[in-house]
Amino acid sequence: MATHPQLHGPFALGTFADGDGAPFPGLVAESRVLDLRGRPALGSPTTTRDLLERWDEALPILERLAEGVKAATGTKDAWQPVDSLRTLAPVEPRQLLQSGANYRQHVIDLAIAHRPAEDTRPVEQARAEIGAMMDRRAAEDQPYVFIGLPSSITGPYDDVVLPHWCTKPDWELELAAVIGAPAYRVTPEEALGHVAAYTIANDLTARELVFRRDMPEIGTDWLRCKNAPGFTPLGPYLVPAAFVENPADLRVTLKLNGETMQDESTKDMIFDVARMVSYASQTTRLLPGDVILTGSPAGNGMHWGRFLTDGDVMDGTITGLGAQRTRCVKEAS
Repeated sequence: MATHPQLHGPFALGTFADGDGAPFPGLVAESRVLDLRGRPALGSPTTTRDLLERWDEALPILERLAEGVKAATGTKDAWQPVDSLRTLAPVEPRQLLQSGANYRQHVIDLAIAHRPAEDTRPVEQARAEIGAMMDRRAAEDQPYVFIGLPSSITGPYDDVVLPHWCTKPDWELELAAVIGAPAYRVTPEEALGHVAAYTIANDLTARELVFRRDMPEIGTDWLRCKNAPGFTPLGPYLVPAAFVENPADLRVTLKLNGETMQDESTKDMIFDVARMVSYASQTTRLLPGDVILTGSPAGNGMHWGRFLTDGDVMDGTITGLGAQRTRCVKEAS
């Protein structure tokens, strides 16, 4: 069931379906949705990515349309209640980029959890030294970014199927930046000008498969641990970046069966959104609709020693970006 916390700004964008009908891009305002298909002023979009392709032109038109939400009744522009529609993932990106080890407290917790037996330092000393290392990394180092598969994306209220082979499915709620203007080799100072919107992602992980135990020299196996179908619930909406005053001051909260597991500010990021986008663009030509996940704060299942099981319900929120609710369903072997 959808919940409707306050959004930044007067409107957002989403992708919806009426029953079993075709998905369509919709303008969301005051818990109502306006179908944007067939509007020449917007280029007759059929997807939200069409709007992102011409974002600078589309944004002022969307603003004018949103102003009509109170007056539109019984016309061809009638707004539909959002709860009468199925809310899908808000965008289908061509590229999905993910990042790891980007929240200071989270990295410290992981490093402590994975300490080798020969590390005999007292815990507080180890935490302080690892924290100092994270501070040096923020000043001198680069983000850690890897590639995800768009086929892992699912809607913000869809069930998440836990594969039968996955023994330690874990949650990672994250702020996601969505590209508008193409970006290639942009500076951190230029980078936010290429971000059209923000949304919520839950970057699920098969924790037992992160490292290749059969080939330790190879390192991590991001394909298998993160890219099962439905392992990236996305949305509910694209909130225009123009309405998000400071992406480095948002609260990321995940509750599991009503119990708070993650609750951290994006202030704890080691690399902010601008540095993340800039870094990715040095190698990859970022395209409209591409999604960049910015890492997850402390409090995932690895920290709590508790992983997802059949019937678990995750509620995820980020300040001003809406909320997700996903239920876990174990796949039969």
